[in-house]
Amino acid sequence: MIHTYSITGMTCDGCRSKVEKALNAIDGVQAIVTLQPPVATITMEKHIPEVRLQEALTAVGKYTIEMNNGKITEQAATSEASAKSCCSMHSGDHKNETGIPKNAQGKFYCPMHCEGDKVYDNAGDCPVCGMDLVKAPELTLSKTLYTCPMHPEVISETPGSCPICGMDLVAMEPSESEDQKTYKDLVKKMKIAVLFTVPIFVIAMIEMAHNNPLLGLMDAAKWNWVQLILSLPVVFYACWIFFVRAWKSIITWNLNMFTLIGIGTGVAFLFSLVGMFFPDIFPSEFKTDHGTVLLYFEATTVILTLVLLGQLLEARAHSQTSSAIKELLKLAPTEATLVIDGGDKVISIHDIKEGDLLRVKPGDKIPVDGKITDGESSIDEAMITGEPIPVDKKKDDNVIAGTINGNKSFVMIAEKVGSETLLSQIVQMVSDASRSRAPIQKLADSIAKYFVPIVVIISIITFLVWAKFGPEPALVYGFINAIAVLIIACPCALGLATPMSVMVGVGKGAQSGVLIKNAEALEHMNKVNVLITDKTGTITEGKPSVEKIYAANNNEVDLLQAIASLNQYSEHPLAQAVVNYAKGKSISLIGVNDFEAVTGKGVTGTVTGKKVALGNKKLMEHVQAKISDDLENEISAEQKLGKTVSYIAVDGIGTGFVTITDAIKTSSKDAIKELMRQGVEVIMITGDNINTAKAVADELGLSSYKAGFLPEDKLNEIKRLQAEGKIVAMAGDGINDAPALAQANIGIAMGTGTDVAIESAKITLVKGDLQGIVKAKNLSHAVMRNIKQNLFFAFFYNVLGVPIAAGVLYPFFGILLSPMIAALAMSFSSVSVIVNALRLRSLKL
Repeated sequence: MIHTYSITGMTCDGCRSKVEKALNAIDGVQAIVTLQPPVATITMEKHIPEVRLQEALTAVGKYTIEMNNGKITEQAATSEASAKSCCSMHSGDHKNETGIPKNAQGKFYCPMHCEGDKVYDNAGDCPVCGMDLVKAPELTLSKTLYTCPMHPEVISETPGSCPICGMDLVAMEPSESEDQKTYKDLVKKMKIAVLFTVPIFVIAMIEMAHNNPLLGLMDAAKWNWVQLILSLPVVFYACWIFFVRAWKSIITWNLNMFTLIGIGTGVAFLFSLVGMFFPDIFPSEFKTDHGTVLLYFEATTVILTLVLLGQLLEARAHSQTSSAIKELLKLAPTEATLVIDGGDKVISIHDIKEGDLLRVKPGDKIPVDGKITDGESSIDEAMITGEPIPVDKKKDDNVIAGTINGNKSFVMIAEKVGSETLLSQIVQMVSDASRSRAPIQKLADSIAKYFVPIVVIISIITFLVWAKFGPEPALVYGFINAIAVLIIACPCALGLATPMSVMVGVGKGAQSGVLIKNAEALEHMNKVNVLITDKTGTITEGKPSVEKIYAANNNEVDLLQAIASLNQYSEHPLAQAVVNYAKGKSISLIGVNDFEAVTGKGVTGTVTGKKVALGNKKLMEHVQAKISDDLENEISAEQKLGKTVSYIAVDGIGTGFVTITDAIKTSSKDAIKELMRQGVEVIMITGDNINTAKAVADELGLSSYKAGFLPEDKLNEIKRLQAEGKIVAMAGDGINDAPALAQANIGIAMGTGTDVAIESAKITLVKGDLQGIVKAKNLSHAVMRNIKQNLFFAFFYNVLGVPIAAGVLYPFFGILLSPMIAALAMSFSSVSVIVNALRLRSLKL
């Protein structure tokens, strides 16, 4: 059974996430919570009293829940400013607007997300899985400092000359990053491990020869002492960290890969020590022909060295998975040219203030978001939108931080600086999404929870079975195979399968202009089978222009002045088109009284004492205006040509109309065709009239469209489709699209649209183009395929490797797996998962 409940008390996405998590924690409940409108859609296996749901919410905050009576609660109208203030004022439970804790920048976290969003101040290993913590990238560029090459004590925040010797100051090199330090430390330990392990391995291998030449130099007992001495730097320095992690995992009972490695190699090393110092306590089957006990110093050191090699390769690969964020950060310049007092001054990008005039020279990177005030140029925006063709820009056009100027110079005004720029928001969103968890990860988590205890039990059983039924020396066979079982198992391959693919995939999307809010959206996008798309600004350019004004009384000038004056108070693109048209005709705007914007219908107000209404047919019905048959016929003829027509009524009488055209984006038709080829049903829903909608649908080859829909109608249509079991994506760009974007399984906002629409969506297309939806769909498919490959490999590896290590092939083929080979396989299993995820970087969207 499915019920819909209204939620009160939610004011940001952090609240929504907390409420959804609390509801899903109840047995038999599957809940989807949206912020706009604030509702919870709950699927129950059996009826659960409302009081039980309320108890769950009360435990996590001041939230209330009640059965939805079919109306949208007042909270759905919560302004964007309110939502933002909540997110910025609460410092405890809430995250920032993109979901990642603000204190995560530059901190350390577990790549397997064992503790969710928990971060650490210093490098180390995860207390749950034992893996090396990874440093979250700094999401803002640090200030560039300058110094004198002759006098390093001179440090300046701005370029210039040295006050001591007059030489030009040079930029200081950035300090070595933490991940580089970790990698170099592992390289150093690897060199030491190899240096001491190779001689041990050679000694052990030569001892297996029929005529051991080493016995001519010393007897076997002394060579055992050599192996012990050589193993000490490997065990107690280069690879000691593995035993520390194993011990932590046992005392905290967070069993992981290092538990198995520590037990396996630790038992082998301790066995060898006891064998050296107390050989008489061992039965003869553990001894060689020379009377010494079979020792395993070479197995211990080789296994540990191979595990260290795996950690080294993994650290190198981890640094590449976050390369997208690093590349995005490189887009921002460190300096800008400030126009002040008639001259130019080079300043740090951190010193730019809103309203500053900046000169952008040919080939320079644009420092912040703003608008051109003087000059024109062509801008390479490929690094933001993924489109390789430069875009021509002129006065009053917007420019984006990080994009590259062409061969002309211009002056711009800074409008968004620091974290407010689009580039900063993209970096923040990518960082947040790359650390989020996909639903498919729950499968791996469930298995990993029981993985290590099961492997330990299998290892014990292996020893007992070999000791009881194996050939002589049965105890030796049992001991070796038990260690091999411990060593070959790799729970980390399971844990890394999903997050690595998500991290690389999200970064790849950002480089192509597709911003994904979280891993859940990335996974669900692959399942979408219905796309609902708005018309204006989504399918069309969103740059409407007035084609003509029709006045029944032939007084077009007065009518244009009235509706333009009315529209000066509206932010709707159609309204702006009318105002611009009037200005182009040199018609002055006059004051308006009683202005009112009627959502989804139009605007009304009093102009020069007359009540003027401008909008669609529903507005005319709302104000009870009388429309003549002749005027209705004129309007119908325009609509059938695909034009958008707004009725004009003065004092309750229809007196004319304004025809507005909005060109269809050249890419819309190809994008819709491709989505339909992939099995996605595309439905255009618009507030425009049926004639205009049909004309646009016919041109695009759409069989499904809905006309005359208000915002609540879009919302209800999505709910209806979801009730039919459809996975719905909604693409829109306006404030009126926000509730529908929040309700859809996947909300897709056009980056050219409003902030509130982008805030409500789970995917944002920077370019505001339907081709971006095709890219998002292809990216989701590729990432999910990559995750499944990783999970299959991890499952297959362990399911196959553990039995082989236990010796199941020995009775049939005489095949046994050396612990050293098992260590090699284990070390490369995690690396192979990461390398497979890195293949997504070469994906062509």
